[in-house]
Amino acid sequence: MIRTVLFDLDGTILDTNELIIQSFLHTFEGVTPEPVTREHIIPNMGRPLIEQMVYFSGRQQVDDLVVKYRKFNVEKHDELVREFPYVKETLAKLHAAGVKLGVVTSKIRLTTEMGLKLTGMFDYFGTIVTVDEVEKAKPDPEGIWKALRELGGDAESALMVGDSHYDLEAAKNANVRSVAVAWSLKGEDYLKQYAPTHLIHDIRDLLPIVGV
Repeated sequence: MIRTVLFDLDGTILDTNELIIQSFLHTFEGVTPEPVTREHIIPNMGRPLIEQMVYFSGRQQVDDLVVKYRKFNVEKHDELVREFPYVKETLAKLHAAGVKLGVVTSKIRLTTEMGLKLTGMFDYFGTIVTVDEVEKAKPDPEGIWKALRELGGDAESALMVGDSHYDLEAAKNANVRSVAVAWSLKGEDYLKQYAPTHLIHDIRDLLPIVGV
């Protein structure tokens, strides 16, 4: 019996794909010798922002780039963010059935809460663990373990749902079963490389897996 379901945020329950891509394109315009393109950005989505800034810029000091990214990201947030189809109704059914729900994300708390409140999903979650609350981001299991502690859950009866290898490897490292979402921009073949316990094509497919 699954009693706890943890979700990644971006690309899993919130469609922030275009916001993220546009934020990176804006940040690196005129900054790098070669343009940073969508094809560069998509494979790296899911990593902590500072790691990505260092990776794309080749610089160790990236504070100015982070400020530029976050300013654009917040300004464009409500215009470009929406939930994926059927997410809210699926969360409502899980919540009504007494399943404990949490978010484990490599995003900062400000924009995590902005997205969940914008889409009306904030109140379904008993805990939200952002990159601000951990020493090590996914694929380290720290965030999953913290969420399970805060929800009073355990690894044996938990699922981690995500769209990237950071989520799937974090689940494996935490000894938690994983659910990969096929609407990931990275594609099904990419997800299958990381041997998720389940692969779903519609968020409603979670319900029978959980037993609701």
